[in-house]
Amino acid sequence: MPKKVKKRHLLDYSILIPYLILSCVGLIMVYSTTSAKQLTEGKPLTAMVINQVQFWILSLVAMFFIYKMKTTVYQNKGFIMFAIAVISALLLAVRFTDLGQTINGAKGWLVIAGFSMQPAEYLKIMIIWYLAYILARRQKYIDKEFKKAVFRPMLLVAALIFLVIIQPDLGNAAVLTLVAITILLASGINYMYTYVIAGAGILGSIAFIEALLLTKGSFIPAQFQYVYKRFEVFLNPFIDERETGHQLINSYYAMSNGGWFGRGLGNSIQKKGFLPEAHSDFIFSITIEELGLIVSILILLVLFFLISRIILVGVRSKKPFNSLFCIGIGAMLMIQVFVNLGGITGIIPLTGITFPFLSHGGNSLLVVSAAVGFVLNISADEKRQKLIDDYQVAESDI
Repeated sequence: MPKKVKKRHLLDYSILIPYLILSCVGLIMVYSTTSAKQLTEGKPLTAMVINQVQFWILSLVAMFFIYKMKTTVYQNKGFIMFAIAVISALLLAVRFTDLGQTINGAKGWLVIAGFSMQPAEYLKIMIIWYLAYILARRQKYIDKEFKKAVFRPMLLVAALIFLVIIQPDLGNAAVLTLVAITILLASGINYMYTYVIAGAGILGSIAFIEALLLTKGSFIPAQFQYVYKRFEVFLNPFIDERETGHQLINSYYAMSNGGWFGRGLGNSIQKKGFLPEAHSDFIFSITIEELGLIVSILILLVLFFLISRIILVGVRSKKPFNSLFCIGIGAMLMIQVFVNLGGITGIIPLTGITFPFLSHGGNSLLVVSAAVGFVLNISADEKRQKLIDDYQVAESDI
């Protein structure tokens, strides 16, 4: 190129601006959904939103450094395997040591010196990163030698997901599994394996659900008995409206209260003790109640635009690593949105998965922000490469 193009000139605003919009909406809704809870407990109204703002600032700093890195740094095998080892150690520590803290029945939080983190959240990025790297390196024979190309990587991924399952945290385990399968299907494997994996997944899921309902969960270990209760509530939440069906019923009430135009920001009824997880899993129910269905659909459109742009960057990428990484990030966000919305509307059983960008949770916000930072860097890398290629073609024509 005749003139060096600086990286800031390659920033993809079609990804950055939706991210900033969603993050700001999230901070507003976190304050709205947590203030009533804080008031009831006699705590400062802004305590939880200040914590979220701190994590957002940290997220912006992380995004800046991720964006400034060279993409070749992401593809250093030693660095990736070291990160895998660290996250494995954290998952083992959270489950088998006193550092692990149990919240909502899952021992999935690591508490060190007053700082808490959820390793399963960070594992999402690590699985995408690892699979994008390893499958990109095996592109030459991935469609011909399936076992050689994917068996060991998927075995490692399965072992990491197993560490999440035994917490037990089946919601995040399901998201991780679906993300890993999406990357595998997008990696260039023979189309016959695609049919086999998809068919086995669908038939296996149907068989498991049928067996679960017919036996009332008698064949699964005691620590996973809550899975059957969630399916039971999914079929009819009103059979136990004071206990297991309580949250889903009040989620329905919240969305019904909102109507088309909402009750107004801060005027939710359900967040005042009726919906216990109003600030996390059910924040979108409160969003509909306060802002209305029309504004909530606009928020979803912004989110789906962001996800579609991320996937488009992946589809257009010339480098396999860049392509698989972006497709994995887009799949992660899309799956989380589907699982969360499906749960609060009763389309699928509740899983405890937060809504990206909106739900309270510093770890979740940091992970999705870092994911967007990776995509922005990859987008800039692809743009730079295209400029170089176009310039070289123009030079050769002279």
